Amino acid sequence: MTLGEFFDLTSTNPAIVIYYCVAIPLIAGVINFISGHEGSISPWKYFYSTLIFLVCIPGVFAVFLNIYQFLFERTPILDTNIYTQILPILLMFITLFIIKSNVEFCDIPGFDKLSSFITIISVITILMWFADKTRILAISFTYLPIQYIVLMFIALYIFFRFALKKIIK
Repeated sequence: MTLGEFFDLTSTNPAIVIYYCVAIPLIAGVINFISGHEGSISPWKYFYSTLIFLVCIPGVFAVFLNIYQFLFERTPILDTNIYTQILPILLMFITLFIIKSNVEFCDIPGFDKLSSFITIISVITILMWFADKTRILAISFTYLPIQYIVLMFIALYIFFRFALKKIIK
């Protein structure tokens, strides 16, 4: 199954996506109610961590899919798929808002890794957009062997990772 076929399947059968988008915030609300103000202790913070990953992975994917389609593919905004490009983003923000009302994100295991991953992906996307607009990569890299190009991208990744750690801290 390709990504396009998956998007077509979710568009023709949106019930699964809608159930998912309703169930996750409801589960977060129920966990908030049950845990009270003890959301940062051991059993609850792992439930919250699971919920955050369940909403952030599709949400971040939808954000970068939108960015890719609007910046690189130049897809019209009227062709946006509600079930795969808008609902996951709304689900992510609603669920994070519900979880934030009961527990700080710094208390949730793995949230720092997720936020740094999102930041690095954002920087790489901005670099890709800049390279696409200036056409530097096509001109500069056509005569370089592939191992040098791979080494440059690894070096850029490591540089941006350490630079972002210094900026954030």
